[in-house]
Amino acid sequence: MTFAAPAIDLTGVEDHAFHQLIDGRPVPGADTQPVIDPATGRVIAQAPVADDAQVDAAVAAAKAAFPRWRDTPLAERAVVIERIADAIEARREQIGRVIVLENGKPIVAALGDVDLAVQWARHVAGMSLDGEVLRDDSDAYIEVRRKPIGVVAAIIPWNFPFFQTVYKLAPALLAGNTVVVKPAPTTPLNAMLLGEILADLVPAGVVNIVGDAGAVGPQLTDHPDVGKVSFTGSTAAGRKVMASSAASLKRVVLELGGNDAAIVLADADITAAAAGIFTWAFVNSGQVCINIKRIFVPAAIYDEFCTELGRLASAAVLGHGLDPATELGPIQNARQFEAVQRYLEVARRDGTIVAGGHVVEGDGYFVEPTVVRDIDDSSSLIREETFGPIRSVLRYDDLDDAIARANDTPYGLGNSVWGTDIAAATAVADRLESGTVWVNTHFALEPGVPFGGRKQSGLGVEFGREGLEEFTDAHVIHVSRQ
Repeated sequence: MTFAAPAIDLTGVEDHAFHQLIDGRPVPGADTQPVIDPATGRVIAQAPVADDAQVDAAVAAAKAAFPRWRDTPLAERAVVIERIADAIEARREQIGRVIVLENGKPIVAALGDVDLAVQWARHVAGMSLDGEVLRDDSDAYIEVRRKPIGVVAAIIPWNFPFFQTVYKLAPALLAGNTVVVKPAPTTPLNAMLLGEILADLVPAGVVNIVGDAGAVGPQLTDHPDVGKVSFTGSTAAGRKVMASSAASLKRVVLELGGNDAAIVLADADITAAAAGIFTWAFVNSGQVCINIKRIFVPAAIYDEFCTELGRLASAAVLGHGLDPATELGPIQNARQFEAVQRYLEVARRDGTIVAGGHVVEGDGYFVEPTVVRDIDDSSSLIREETFGPIRSVLRYDDLDDAIARANDTPYGLGNSVWGTDIAAATAVADRLESGTVWVNTHFALEPGVPFGGRKQSGLGVEFGREGLEEFTDAHVIHVSRQ
């Protein structure tokens, strides 16, 4: 493991006035909070924070704007989304740089997030919500139409903040809803930049963005004028969202935590499988709900696989995301940094560390990519979601046993199978209990393919036609012809 530490130029961030977007206007916060560069521990900006009155004003603006936006033809709403995509693309470099400074990920990954946001928005703009005719005969005509819900609260996590904001916003708008966006407290700046873009492109009140220091989420999920909550975050937080939304029976889509497994089959190409698994286990420094976190490997190739995965971890370059040499950035915030350090202690206690295992000295929140072997399934490192760069390799002798162990979790977000016999790998994939199972890849999301979790990894889906329909209610027209 090597470390890259360039001098950091904060031009364009320290001197930028970040504002909320409420009813089409830039609005200072009722308060402010510092935003920390997790690679340096340095304050890079002050972000606005909404009080109760500003949150209520944002919801009221969205509610007032809803009838007109709902009645705007879908084709015209699609044009607005296309213009949003164009405007984001025009400010790609600025947005990517801000993502690096507040999130910590490498610049290539940050720019990739912006590109994905553009791709998703353009895909959504090309979709339709045509009704489905269920019956058309001499006795009756029956059609299911899709109607917008109203005000949508989009609650965003800190790991892919810009991309996730846009992929919630675009389908909500196309379906005819209005939106209040709440970014994560530690990564709000990218959302405020998006607000600057949207102020000139969407009618006042259609999209509102409010700053949060920790109290805004519950206010939105409990608000009587919010009709739907689209939430991405931890399973524990998702339970609170569900409970808070229950009083008014809000529509809820929850994309929650995961403890994804990768099953390596006996015929796998060890070098290729290790490289692929390393990528999708450690991307974003392990801070992804759908990262590979448990790796099941046959006993016959276990030692060789552990050696190769450890070699890849040891060769990774950690550093500030603005350094082009950086491959892995820091843990995003101090609270998560403390949690990852506790898991390092578990790794030392319960397994054998073959690579990494240390915190990098300095002011940033850096943890070496860590590979652990010879660990039992009962360890909390295996049972819990480790949202950081610590990954465990588990030995198996029997494939049926490996499948059962992979399924032995309350989570069910994603899994993957790695092998050269595609038919055999696909048969294993069919037996894994998760919303998505990939073969010889992982974390391969597409805007047209529905994505969601089973068990305690989520409720509902995002992306694709199914994800678009989550922002609507079914409306049945039944005409009797008798």
